[in-house]
Amino acid sequence: MTTVGAFEAKTHLSELLRRVETQHEKIIIKRRGKEVAMLVPFETEKGLDQKEWLMQEMRDIRSKTKPGPESIKELIEEGRKW
Repeated sequence: MTTVGAFEAKTHLSELLRRVETQHEKIIIKRRGKEVAMLVPFETEKGLDQKEWLMQEMRDIRSKTKPGPESIKELIEEGRKW
C-alpha cells in the first residue's frame, strides 16, 4: 500500500487513478501527517460483495493502527459519539 500527501495526490491524481485501476494498488492519502482517505479499485476482490470487501479493508487498516468496532452497527454507534 502506498501513502501520499494531499498535495501530491492533487498534483498526480490521474497517475494515482491509473495505478489503482491497472495495478489494483491501494493508495492512502494523508493531510498534515494524518490518514484521511484511501483510493481503492472499484471492483471487489476475491469475489466478496462490496460490504464484505469494505469490512475486510477496514480490518486490515485497523490491524495496522488501533483497535475499533468490528461491525457496521458498532461503526454507526461509534460515529454517533462524534
